[in-house]
Amino acid sequence: MRFIDNEHVTDPRINLAIEEYALKHLPLDETYLLFYINEPSIIIGKHQNTVEEINDRYVKDHGIHVVRRLSGGGAVYHDLGNLNFSFITRDDGESFHNFAKFTQPVTEALHQLGVPAELSGRNDILVEGKKISGNAQFFTGGRMFSHGTLMFNTNLDDVVQALKVKGDKIASKGIKSIRSRVANIYDYLTEPMSMEQFRQTILKSIFQTDDLKAIPRYQLGDEDWEKIMAISRERYQKWEWNFGESPAFNVQHRQRFPIGEIDLRLHVEGNMIQTCRIFGDFFAQNDISQLEELLVNCPFDREALAARLVNVDLGSYFGKITTEEFLDMIF
Repeated sequence: MRFIDNEHVTDPRINLAIEEYALKHLPLDETYLLFYINEPSIIIGKHQNTVEEINDRYVKDHGIHVVRRLSGGGAVYHDLGNLNFSFITRDDGESFHNFAKFTQPVTEALHQLGVPAELSGRNDILVEGKKISGNAQFFTGGRMFSHGTLMFNTNLDDVVQALKVKGDKIASKGIKSIRSRVANIYDYLTEPMSMEQFRQTILKSIFQTDDLKAIPRYQLGDEDWEKIMAISRERYQKWEWNFGESPAFNVQHRQRFPIGEIDLRLHVEGNMIQTCRIFGDFFAQNDISQLEELLVNCPFDREALAARLVNVDLGSYFGKITTEEFLDMIF
């Protein structure tokens, strides 16, 4: 196994491109381990509806990246206090869905730090019943990766605020809130350490050495980086991938304002609004169908809708209501 040094890149759109490049282009006869730390971001599962997973207003206000990954599973929050690991290897027909195989070296490393981590359920690593790691997998062309998070010293308030967690998911796990079921590894350490010390400790444990210089490495060269940046541009930096790949869905938002009730119903495909109907008991001066037509073929995105409405007098349709109030109802 060789370690891939990402040279301290913290942009998730590049780190996910490194992972994809390694999976699809590095020599097939080798297994690789990639570590990466991302600046604040939400990493969306391959098959998820992006807008249903994020708190759009909070994400925009705090400059949090939203990036879709290749693997399935649920949305996760990353920041500079979260270490991500990815084992990239052949798909031998027995390893896909075998999360224990890939999490065991990690849990063993945590045990050496006095952290009683264990794989639980399908793909989570827990400490004393609290989640410190979520894991996912992807395979293609005879290769696969199994990757996961390690919440070392993550801002848990951001986790709570940035992600939307469905009530049924929380209820099914017998908990009252997402904040009550996640924890940081740092809180279980017997002695404090920095993120870099933690990273090095986990790395040395997985490779079973006390000497970082003894770890076999794959050094990314100029040609590698050129291809990685192309993948980043063509996939992970594109709205079409991060939002447009979302499955079709229906949106209904109803809210009562001083001017009456507004009931907005949208059908969205490819994250583009395909149909719009607006009902309610408000008093409209203009034909509401004009506003409905204006919103069709607009991306289902707060900024895009705000731009579409910039010269629209919503008061002529609803009465005294601001664009911000209208958008807050939707997002």
